Parts: sequence; structure tokens; C-alpha cells
Amino acid sequence: MLDPEVEIRILKSLNFKEGDRVPIWDLIDNSNVYEHFAHEEADPLKAAVKVYHGLGIDLCRGYVTPYPPEDNGKREILPSGNYWGPAVGTSQELIISGQTRWLINRPFRNLEDISKFQVEFPTEEELREVEFVRYQKEKEAFEPWTLFIYTAMCCINIPYHLIGLKLFSIALYDTPAKIAHIINAFADDSYRRAKIFAEKRLAPIYFLADDIAYKGGLIFSPAILRKYWLPNLKRIITPLKKVGIKVIFHSDGNLMEILDDLIEAGIDGLNPIEPLEGMDIGYLKRKYYGKLVLVGNIDCSQLLPFRSKEEIIGAVKQCLRVASPGGGHFIGSSSEITPSTPLENVLTFYQAIKEYGKYPIQV
Repeated sequence: MLDPEVEIRILKSLNFKEGDRVPIWDLIDNSNVYEHFAHEEADPLKAAVKVYHGLGIDLCRGYVTPYPPEDNGKREILPSGNYWGPAVGTSQELIISGQTRWLINRPFRNLEDISKFQVEFPTEEELREVEFVRYQKEKEAFEPWTLFIYTAMCCINIPYHLIGLKLFSIALYDTPAKIAHIINAFADDSYRRAKIFAEKRLAPIYFLADDIAYKGGLIFSPAILRKYWLPNLKRIITPLKKVGIKVIFHSDGNLMEILDDLIEAGIDGLNPIEPLEGMDIGYLKRKYYGKLVLVGNIDCSQLLPFRSKEEIIGAVKQCLRVASPGGGHFIGSSSEITPSTPLENVLTFYQAIKEYGKYPIQV
């Protein structure tokens, strides 16, 4: 079970109230941090727990085996890893994202190949007896100091990555029925996960991800998203909403053009709110307070890896000042703590949150 103080802190902010301090939400992908807190721990899950507890993180959406920046991006894929791999043979690939797994036939070279798109989704029985049993064990391992959030993909991110964005975009116009079939298949899988999670009431928060934007705006037009994607998003969220589970939606990039649609579809929170992509957390707080829980926002691409301790503390204070009063804010990085972030900057970051994030906010 969660420690009562941590649970109250999370639930208050989730419901737009002030607890003892602003809850911390993050994902750690940094070998130096693991070395600092868990250098003698061989078990990946136990090592992750030591890291998150050591940093005082209240909520996490997954854990990975981190790798040094010079290690060419190679890593072990954990049961809750957020990365793809490894390849299975030459034409199949096991995709792992959050707690989600698919076996995919690929590659795709042309529109004809898309018609051969095949996915082996887990059955509902497998989800109940394997997926969510594993999640429950992981959740219990992170207690009492950290709430381990279940992560699921929605329905468009994995397909366009697998097919390739260019070919996927062409197919949207030349063979829309095929693309709709693929998107709907992934949505069906996502719906089954959400339904089981809601039935079991496994946690007060559900993390649903689909990268639909980049720095310049949306990857796809609002019209395309409203036709193929948003109805599926709303359907996936429905069973969670019925039992009062809050849905935190994740997409990198600038989502302002479709944010009202996301709220209408039923999301309760937004992550990671990237400041360098034009996502102004102060504006979001003013406009959507009471409707949208704000999660993240401290830049992890430039600020945390490369700036001074003083600049990091200043950014934390500014974020707390504009986003935290009245609750409805989980502070953390704008995606994850990356491998290039120095240990001293990481420690400075979380210490600043704990020092200045106490309610009432006075920074």
C-alpha cells in the first residue's frame, strides 16, 4: 500500500487541491543516477525502486535499464521498458512500449505491403493473467513511497512508426480504409486494457500515450485526427471515466491546436508539456484549471543536461509559481531524465522541488 502521506499528496493534486507539497512525477533513464542509488543491486526492478525512492519521486510511469551516453543507444528491455525491441527474425518485431507488447510483421515498402499488416495482440485472458498480474507486482514493489502508473499506447503512434510516417501519410489518402482498420485494431487492444484496468480499479490514474505532435505543431491535421483518432481515444477512455479513474494523456510537441478536442474526448491531464515546444504551462493553468491536471514541464533537453544549478532552481521556482497554486500540478521533467544529465543536476532538480514546492507556494 502507498504511504498515506504520499497517497493524500497525489489525490489532492489530482482533484485540484493543495496537499503538503507538489507531487513529483518522472521517469529516470540515467546510468549515473542508478549508480548513485543502486550500484550494487543486480535486480532491475529493485534497482529502480531504490532510485525512485532515493530521489523522492511520488509517481512514475515506467522504468528502464539506463545506459551511458557513449553506449550507442543499446539497452536491455525490461518488462515495463518504454522502448522498442528486440528484433524477432527478419520480418517480425516485438514492440514493447510501457506495459504494452505486440508482435508485428514488417517491413513496409509500399501500399501493397500495408495490406499485409498483421499484429498478434494479447488476448483478454493473457492481459488478465499475465499483463496485469505483472503490473500489480511492479506496483507493489514501488510502494509505499511511489505510485507506479500503468502505461498504455493509444492507437496511432505505433502504426505510423512501424509503417513509416511518409508511407503512412500517403496511405491515409490513397488507401484510407486500410489505415483505419489498423488504427482501429490498435484501439481495440487499448480499449481491452482500459476496460480490465477499470474493472479491477488498479490505481486512481491511467497513463495513455500517443505522440501526435512535434515542435511545429500537430503531425497530422486536426481533420485527420478528428476522423480516425479522436473517436477511438474517447472510446478507450470511457470505461475508465465511468469508475472515476483519471486519464493522463501523453504526447510530445505542441498540442494547442487540438487540446480542446482532447479535453472533450475525456482526458483529465496532460504530459509532458514541453516548454521549448511552445507549451506554456502558465497559460494552461489559467485557462484549464479545474479541467486539466498538468504533468511535467521542466525542460529535459537543454536545461537539465546543460544548464547551471542556479538556472535549474530558477526554472523550478518559476514552474511552481505559475502552475502549482490550487493543486492540479505534478511537477517533473518534460519527458524523462535523459542519459546526458549530470548527476549533480538531477539531485539539484529534485531537491529544489522538495524545498520550494511546499504548500502554500511562496517562491
